[in-house]
Order: sequence, then C-alpha cells, then structure tokens
Amino acid sequence: MPDISSTTETAYAEGNILKHTADGVGVITFNNPDKRNAMSLEMWEGFGEALTSLRDDEKVRVVILRGAGGKAFVSGADISQFEKVRHNAAASEEYARRSAAQRALLADYPKPTIACIQGFCLGGGMQVAMLTDIRIASHGSAFGIPAAKLGIAYGYDGLRHLVSLVGPSWARLLMYTGMRIDSAEALRIGLVERVIPDDQLWGETMAIAETISQNAPLAIKAAKITIAQVLKDESKRDMEAIKAIGHACMDSADFREGRQAFMEKRAPQFSGR
Repeated sequence: MPDISSTTETAYAEGNILKHTADGVGVITFNNPDKRNAMSLEMWEGFGEALTSLRDDEKVRVVILRGAGGKAFVSGADISQFEKVRHNAAASEEYARRSAAQRALLADYPKPTIACIQGFCLGGGMQVAMLTDIRIASHGSAFGIPAAKLGIAYGYDGLRHLVSLVGPSWARLLMYTGMRIDSAEALRIGLVERVIPDDQLWGETMAIAETISQNAPLAIKAAKITIAQVLKDESKRDMEAIKAIGHACMDSADFREGRQAFMEKRAPQFSGR
C-alpha cells in the first residue's frame, strides 16, 4: 500500500495546502488544523494549484482529499476573513468568483477523486466533499451547512450537488435548520458512501485508491464521463462524448492487456493507452 510519508511534499498557500504523490495516488491535505482547516481565499487558490498539478501528472490516476489534525476535513470558510472579503454583495461576488474557479476545476476533474473525511465537514467543506466522486467518512465525522445561521445564500451549484445526493426534502431540512448530522445519518441519506472506524479510515481510503489506480484508466474515465452525462437533463447530454470514449476504450492497448491477462490468469498492467 502506498506510504505518502516517504514521498516528496509540495506546499501551497504558505503550507496550508499540501500535496503528495505515491504509486499512482495523489493526496491533497487541507493543512490549517488550528482553524479546523477552515478555507481562506488563499487556501482555495492553493487548492486549485495542487489540483492542476495532480491533473497534469501522468503518473497520478486517482486523487484523495483529506484534512490535517484529525479534527476536521474542512470546517467551512474562514469566517475571520469575512469582514475583509465578504462584507457585502459586491465583495461576496468577487470572493465567490475567485473560489468558484477552484470548485469548477474539481467539478470537471478528469481523474477519480475521493474525500477522506474525519471530523467536521461543514459549509465549504461539504461543498468540496460533494464535488468528489466518492466520500469515505470516519465514525466520528459530522456534517452540516450553517448558511442560515450566518445569513449566507448558498449557491446554485452547491445546492444542486446536495439535492442530487440526498434529495430535495433532506436538502431543505439541512439548509433551513443549519443542523449537523453524524456519519450514520450521512450514510443513511446518501451523503457518504462508506463509514469506517476512525483508526481504519486512512488505510481503507488508500486501499480503495490503490484499487482504482490499478484498474484501466480509460475504462474509469468512460464511467466518469457517462455518469456525469446521466445526471444532466436529457437535452443537455453529450452522447457523442460517451460514444467517443467508448470507442477509445475498445481500441485501446489496455483492453487488449485486460483480455490477455484474464486468459493468462495474471494481474493486468494498464498503461492508460
């Protein structure tokens, strides 16, 4: 299993965002534990830089997002910045524009993404987690969007993803009350896919990432593209994109390798071509 502690670390946003890679797995760590990994604008922009670096690294096949310190994935936006950068509608629009670019990068990410959630996953943390493909949470994690307690109008994209995961009724309950729910409730309503004991969370998340990294990248890309189109309104679906990636898979060296490995009863070695 990859050991990220032995790999080179790259820091962004003055060390508040960290990046590691190992054996086809990229890891981005939100590293502001004193503030329970609350996201400043600089952290959003550093997050985008780390995402871009891993996206363009051909050796990386899957990306994990996690929080440092064991207390939080991301506890939300850094409220201490609000007087400066979100004090009125015009300032909030500029803040949203600058942070939205990073969320769009994650929303359209070409590689599989996993949120490894331990502790608080609130507000902007929920937004990040909901944009990933898979959410794995610890037993001790807690979820919520406290926008109604802060007087914040939550944006269309954030609510679209929330509704797609938990449905409109649970979205209303969460948004109207600002309530927090525990990991068991999050699992029950479909907000997370798996709940793991705290001391096993990282190992289980890495095992899933390692499995994904060893599978055929083009086949995974095909699944990611097709599922994204399924979620769109029928009139907006790009069926040609689905057809193109399907043809790419069937003509790939990986498809030949998969067949040959099956016949030879060995593990396949996929190249992504």
